Amino acid sequence: MKRIALISEHASPFGILGGVDSGGQNVYVGQLAKHLAKRGYEVDIFTRRDHPLLPEVAQWTEGVRLIHVPAGVAAPIRKEDLLPFMQEFTDYMLQFCQQQSYDLIHANFWMSGLVAAEIKRLLHIPFVITFHALGRVRRFYQGQNDEFPDERFAIEDRLAAEADCIIAECPQDEADLIQLYHADPQKITIIPCGFDSSEFWSLDKALARVALGMMPDDRVVLQLGRMVPRKGVDTAIQGFSRFCQMSQHPARLIVVGGELDDPDPRIQAEIARLHAIADQAEITDHIQFVGRKGREVLRYLLLQCGRRVYHDSLV
Repeated sequence: MKRIALISEHASPFGILGGVDSGGQNVYVGQLAKHLAKRGYEVDIFTRRDHPLLPEVAQWTEGVRLIHVPAGVAAPIRKEDLLPFMQEFTDYMLQFCQQQSYDLIHANFWMSGLVAAEIKRLLHIPFVITFHALGRVRRFYQGQNDEFPDERFAIEDRLAAEADCIIAECPQDEADLIQLYHADPQKITIIPCGFDSSEFWSLDKALARVALGMMPDDRVVLQLGRMVPRKGVDTAIQGFSRFCQMSQHPARLIVVGGELDDPDPRIQAEIARLHAIADQAEITDHIQFVGRKGREVLRYLLLQCGRRVYHDSLV
């Protein structure tokens, strides 16, 4: 039976969605691992140990194990600050791979790619990479707000050259890889992100609204995403404010994500900033900050909106 190693240094499928560094990649890696296992592969997911009680090896679901790599202190560390611990991560994985053979490594994100490239160099195991985000694109749009180290650019150049295959998630991703990183188009395969049809399905909007306690004729805009500035929740609030000024029909904006009492001070600060923007726009009475919601509620939130404004992190 073939065995595949997935590397996701900061985003474990075991993570709680909606945190600053927990979102789309966690879901992507977890779903990919589950579906590979259903096809008959044995899958190990290597992710950094960020809590002292996490076991080194744990059976997560049938055919999928979680390998919690000791790299740095066993506590949360911002992904922007993880690069210095990647050598420790690599050393551990090299030792593990010498005891357990793998046919392929799938790296997720650039630091995972750095680990995979070193393993390929030393053990000759081929690797595929999904970048999930590109450093040069991020720096262009975020400028000084991008806190990743500049070393990221050269590392991504190396990965684009050395990966056996690159998974682009959309045509723009492919174009950026070719234009900004000179990636070989023959090595790029576009595989769009999917969804789990067992969690999200078609349902009458009126039923969804009853489940959420809404009136059938409510005019609703939904903002769904992590509470971090780069997700643009402030833009949704400002756009909704303009809509309220131009429309004679009452509406409300539902903001899903984060918790006001979240222990992460970055999330607290962002929610406070968003409340201040709403107060300044004098639309506080038309906005509901409902906090983080589980996936069983998200399906109804997504269904009840005829038009949706949401970002990428919780679905």
